[in-house]
Amino acid sequence: MRPRRAVAAAVLAAALGLTGCAPAESGSTPRNTLVMGIDVSGSFRRHYDDAIEFTALYLYGHLNGLGGLRVPTAVFVGSVGGEAAGEVKSFHPIHDFQGKGVEQIAASLREWFPMQDQVTDFSTFFDRAATLIKRQNLVLAPLNVVLVSDGLPDVPAAPGDSLGPYAQVQVGPLEYLSRSTTVRLLYPTPTVAVRWERGVERNRVRLWTVDAQVMAGWREQMVPGVPLNAQERLWKWIADNVDFRVRARVL
Repeated sequence: MRPRRAVAAAVLAAALGLTGCAPAESGSTPRNTLVMGIDVSGSFRRHYDDAIEFTALYLYGHLNGLGGLRVPTAVFVGSVGGEAAGEVKSFHPIHDFQGKGVEQIAASLREWFPMQDQVTDFSTFFDRAATLIKRQNLVLAPLNVVLVSDGLPDVPAAPGDSLGPYAQVQVGPLEYLSRSTTVRLLYPTPTVAVRWERGVERNRVRLWTVDAQVMAGWREQMVPGVPLNAQERLWKWIADNVDFRVRARVL
């Protein structure tokens, strides 16, 4: 493992050297990328509607910088999985969400990502996201990957091996895209959250999980009759619970 890490570190260092003299982007918003994946498999059915509404709020809040949430300079939203393993799905870019209200975003998400797919394929999702980031020249910008999913991989488990399917979730394509890459899994059960934390192999990628019981609390933060830009409790709840700043692992 040590030689492979050394090579990867050298590649990252080379990339830093190549981009170090590049002119800064215009505007005051630092470059950062938000990638969101929506689970449309049958196992996520009970949380799908709540997750769509939360995702619409999350996107709206970030795009408008409400409550001090970080404004992304690039956004990609796609489904996690398809009709068959390895099936690549399209990602919708930031332009498809800018200028829309929460209800409009939610309606678009339901149209683009109806609950009909059969396979949850996290590895293909991560691989495709990495490809888009490289193609869009977004390497080195902080990367926030948010999965609204129960976290159950469609991989058979050997008897007594509860972590085996999670060890097959490959986050490797994301490892050296940025100095700061965080994968956030929303809506798993506590048991599945622990299996992600223990079973998914990673080095530089930071992992944060928020189980379904905690996610159910976002609605309680909303004050009836108060406009979204003044929903301070909601945006603080998102910042503290979903966008929690995860420390890098010590290798």
